[in-house]
Amino acid sequence: MANLNKVMLIGRLTRDPEVRTFANGGKVAKFGFAMNNRRKNQQTGEWEDEPVFIDVDAFNRGDYGKMADNVEQYLKKGQQVFIEGRLKLDQWTSQDGQKRSKLMVVAENFQFLEPRGEGGMGEGGGRGMAGRAAPSAPRRPAAAVPAGGGYDERPAEPEPAESPDAGAEEIPF
Repeated sequence: MANLNKVMLIGRLTRDPEVRTFANGGKVAKFGFAMNNRRKNQQTGEWEDEPVFIDVDAFNRGDYGKMADNVEQYLKKGQQVFIEGRLKLDQWTSQDGQKRSKLMVVAENFQFLEPRGEGGMGEGGGRGMAGRAAPSAPRRPAAAVPAGGGYDERPAEPEPAESPDAGAEEIPF
């Protein structure tokens, strides 16, 4: 029997990432994430947004490269991003002895969805930062996500090079 645990989310950070370092040198960046489920109210016929909140962890280890470092450096509260990851059930016993659990996301990749300077984004920029070095040159801002979904981050088409007609004389201005 096949299994698949893959999550793709577009939303905004609800708080700045909180970074913790493990004794073995590993790191985790934890942050809150929110997105909306859009539905039509059956009584009024109006469209309503139902917010969904989830906690996200990004690690500096194994296949995730320097994900926690990149999250700490580039992501801020209010910023809109695309996150790819997997679901994880976190279980613990509270101080009063009750068993607790929550479903969360372990991030494996992220991409910016806003130009620099919007939604809390500072310097830097670029696309999926999992395990990649910070970009050294500014990149073209990612396209906004259309209402129907989808995301296009292809580079802009280059302008065609203008060449003078063969045999035409160039006139200086």
